[in-house]
Amino acid sequence: MTYLALLVLAALDAAGYGVIAPVVPEIADRTGAGPTTMGLLVASFALGQLAGYALAGRIVTTHGARVVLAGSLLLVVAGDLGFVLLSGLDVWFPARIVQGVGAAGLWLGVTFAVLERWPGEEYRRLTGVLAAYAVGGIAGPAFGAVDGVAGPFLVHLGVTVAAGAAVVVLRRPQLRPQFRSDRAALRTPGFRVASIGILLVALGLGTLEGPLPLHFGERLDQLGLAALYVGASAAVGVASVAAARLTPSVALYAAVGLVPLGIGVAAALDTVPLWVIGVGIAAIGLGLGEAGALGILLEDVGTERIVLALVVWSQVWGVGYLVGPALAGGLAGAVGTGAVVLVPLTAAALVVAAAFAARPALVP
Repeated sequence: MTYLALLVLAALDAAGYGVIAPVVPEIADRTGAGPTTMGLLVASFALGQLAGYALAGRIVTTHGARVVLAGSLLLVVAGDLGFVLLSGLDVWFPARIVQGVGAAGLWLGVTFAVLERWPGEEYRRLTGVLAAYAVGGIAGPAFGAVDGVAGPFLVHLGVTVAAGAAVVVLRRPQLRPQFRSDRAALRTPGFRVASIGILLVALGLGTLEGPLPLHFGERLDQLGLAALYVGASAAVGVASVAAARLTPSVALYAAVGLVPLGIGVAAALDTVPLWVIGVGIAAIGLGLGEAGALGILLEDVGTERIVLALVVWSQVWGVGYLVGPALAGGLAGAVGTGAVVLVPLTAAALVVAAAFAARPALVP
């Protein structure tokens, strides 16, 4: 029951990421905003995450994961209410930031709850958590199929309130491990590769959810966009499960090729079937890359001294999700949609460079 409760919370967290993508064209139509502004709105979620990771990391070491999870759910509820009850970019930006703070707490809360309760089984259990994130990634865009701006967030609000039961049934661990921070862990080659790897994933996801929905919206309505992103989330989930059969380094380096390739195809072409293919390729890369980066982090740092390393690694994710939509949106507005591929392509090149600097340990 405890593990199931954590999987529910992980799925809820993932739904909060994806609920925005199908709504982006509707927000743009209502406000007259362009790709750059929409990219910033998507990126504001990550701005909240950056603060949330640091806050949750401090609380979890003193009060445990359960307290972090409860507080995070309240923040997500507050963010949903901003979209449901209020209107306009002046309130939707701060509402999305608050949701980002809550999402950061949910991720760290779920992760440390696993580390607290299943020592020695961390990677296997966290692979299941990533699969739950993929399920939630399907739900988020599906919520976006509801018409309007308020509707999808109202559905998400209801699910969030119901998910509070998962925290209630979450039992305290019999013996809570003492996690600590070690700055030396931040200087290891494995940490650098894992961090740049998760940066690639965040930049790729931010590009897919930021300016590209406007590109896809030229031929797809809100329901069609929701279906496209539901399919992408399903592909992420399949890839996350498949990554368990690969070494973390192989999974990450497969993502190096797939993420830029898929985004490049989707951004440069104008037909729906090729969009589906491109988004599917990118989504498989995202699933492999996230699992691979997390696996490298666990192998390199271990669990006892992981607090600071996991917080910083998660903040790198937040930076990527913050910069990705904004940078890709700027490129789309200034140069053209096809130019957004430069965002994940640059990150992929950095992964390769970091891997060869760390050879032979991290070069398959």
